[in-house]
Order: sequence, then structure tokens, then C-alpha cells
Amino acid sequence: MPDGTATAHLYRPKLLTTFREGYAFEHFQKDVLAALTVAIVALPLSMAIAVASGVTPERGLYAAIIGGFFVSAFGGSRYQIGGPAGAFILLVAATAAKFGTEGLLLTVFVSGLLLLALGAMRLGSLIRHIPHAVTVGFTAGIAVTILASQLRDLGGLGLHGPEPGHLIPKLVTLLHALRTLNWAALITGSAVAVLIFLLKKRRPSWPGMLIAVAVASAVVALSHLPVETIGSRFGGLPHGLPSPQLPRFSWALLWQILPAALSFTLLGGVESLLSAKVADSMTSRKHRSNMELVAQGIANLASALFGGISVTGTIARTATNIRAGARSPLSGMMHAGFVLLFLLVAAPLASFVPLSALAGVLVVVCWNMVEKGEFIRLLADWRAGSVLLVTFGLTMLQDLTSGIIAGCLLAAVFAVLHRAIPEEGA
Repeated sequence: MPDGTATAHLYRPKLLTTFREGYAFEHFQKDVLAALTVAIVALPLSMAIAVASGVTPERGLYAAIIGGFFVSAFGGSRYQIGGPAGAFILLVAATAAKFGTEGLLLTVFVSGLLLLALGAMRLGSLIRHIPHAVTVGFTAGIAVTILASQLRDLGGLGLHGPEPGHLIPKLVTLLHALRTLNWAALITGSAVAVLIFLLKKRRPSWPGMLIAVAVASAVVALSHLPVETIGSRFGGLPHGLPSPQLPRFSWALLWQILPAALSFTLLGGVESLLSAKVADSMTSRKHRSNMELVAQGIANLASALFGGISVTGTIARTATNIRAGARSPLSGMMHAGFVLLFLLVAAPLASFVPLSALAGVLVVVCWNMVEKGEFIRLLADWRAGSVLLVTFGLTMLQDLTSGIIAGCLLAAVFAVLHRAIPEEGA
């Protein structure tokens, strides 16, 4: 079977290629099992990401269902799983806080159009050439800032005003709120994180996140612990998908959200192609980068129409899909169907989920996001280390876009100087 290198330039979804090459019933069986496995992982994670992003939990599920379906149906990777991603938490939260839900949905919609344009202009290969030190740096920076954003729910802290967006003011505000610490919430969230780590080590094939959240929900409900839940903050989840509708539009609002849409587009393109590249390395196949960007664009357009947050390729869920034995994009499409089934059948159960438990899930996500070995290795080279630290620092202290741009510019300066002043003996 060809590895896909010869057709990597084509605008042809991998789903069509799969059927052309032949799709047997045994492949379908493996796809169903992989889809169920990924859906079990995506279920608590999608709600956790939405809550951390400052929106209601169902908007994360809408993104997983609608966005996840279209990423797999039209994507340039056989194994890519699309949905809400932790890397977007800060961007989504800042956009929702500044422009409201309607402004957020318009931002997601516009970023979908921009991703479509990037794919149509064949810019997928350019995004893939972002320096490695930059990707490691901004990923680590995002992980730190997400962790900081979860401290409030993890400890059940009470704030008198809005939580600051930037890292240092946020930490100062949370430090002042320590006197309101809810020990029951802190123990619940910490126990969830510890249980996930233990299950991953002792029983790696078990759905650790779902088990940990389910156990925490049962303990909190049966013990009547004073811990805030999805139900107490947001009410119950809806029993299904909303009717599609276009986001509210005005030229003034479009101009205001455009910088955020550009950030969504940049991060979405980078994250999705990094995830597809990881899938390639795990399967010895080649994805179609431009087709993947087109699919990400379609997925974000569709997610916005149904009230979902931003969608991108997700590395952890894609890797889970591969390890579970997926054979085609049908696994990603069916994973979206399984998440929808939960929303239709078991939505009332979500009301019992403690918010500190979801914060515990994201603590684990943050730990797994950081490429700790690569971070240390890159520091050994002063050029790569400088790019890494600049990207990491600006992403934490300023924002993602500043970190990526500064890191790429510094890497470009080093590359030019290296060519202009060759090392001795070269």
C-alpha cells in the first residue's frame, strides 16, 4: 500500500482514498472500537476545555461533534481527530470576555474562512516549517497559562471581580483570594489528577479521564460536599444539537474581532498540521497539508453555525485513535457520533460533574502538553534556546501571537547571521 507521498499535494479527502483502496468489514470493526475509545476521552475533555474557556460546557461538545465529524470527513489525514483543544483556551476565553458569545462565534466563523483560504493558496507546507523551538516554546507557554487559569476552579476560590487575563495579575489576584480556598474542591480536583496519572501508569488501556471524573462526581453527589458543579453553575446540558444559524454580523464587529480571528487561524493551522505530522510519524504515512487546512476551515465554519467553539486537530486524541487501531477517517466521524449519543441519552448526568474535577483533568492535559525532554535538549544550543525562551516567555506574559511572531523573527535573524558569518572551519 502506498504511503501517500505521491498524492500529498492533492485536494482529495483521505476518506475517498480509503474507499478507493478498499475498505473491509474488519476495518470497520476496528474503526468502531477506536471511535468509542476516542469518544470516551473526548467527552470529559471537551466539557473541561469549554468551561475553562469561559463558555458553557455544551459548546465544547458541539465542537467535538460537528467539528470532529467534518475534520475527519474532509481531512487530509486518515487518523486526525478534530475538536476543541486546550491550546485555544486562552484565546477563546479572551475573545468571549471581550466580545461575548456572538462575537466569539463570528471569530470562529471568520477563522474558518481564513483556514479555507490558506488551504486554497497551498500554504499548508509553509505553516509546517515553523521552527521546532517555536512550537515547543509556545506549547509550553500555553500549558503554563492554562494551568494558571485552572487554579480558581481547582481550589474553589471566590473572587470579588473578574479574573485578570494576563499571567502575573492573575496570580496576584488568586494569591489574594487564598483565604476563600475550598478544601473539598481542592482535594476533589487533585484526586482526579492523581487518579488519571495512576490509571495511565497501571491501566493504560482504561479511559482514565472518564473514570476519574465519574468517581469524583459520584463521591461529591453522595457525600453532599460543598463543591460547585456543572449543574450549579450552568444548569443542565441540552438534549441534542441546536438548529444551525449564522453568527450575528456587523462590519464594526467584524473589524473588532479580526485580530482574534487571525490568531485563531494561525494557531489552528499550526496545531492541526502538527497533529497530522505526529500521526504520520506513528503510521509511516503522509498527510495532505492543504486538504487538511481546507477541512479545518469547513469544520470551524460548521462549528460556529451550531454554536460550537473553535476546532483543530488534537494530538492526544489523534494518537489515542491510532493506538486504538483506527484504519480510516470513519473512526473520527463515528467518534463524533458517539459524543452526540451521550448528549442525547446521558446529558442529565453532566450536571453532577464537579468543576474542580474538570480542572483536575486540565492539570493532566497541561503536564502532557509540555515536551519536557525537548525543552531541556533545545536549551543546550544557545540559538535554539534563545528562540525557545523568547517564544515561551512572550506566550506566557503577553499572548500567543506575540510569542510565535517574535520566535520566528529571532529564528530568521539567527539563520541569516549563520549564513552571513559561517562558523570557523566550515
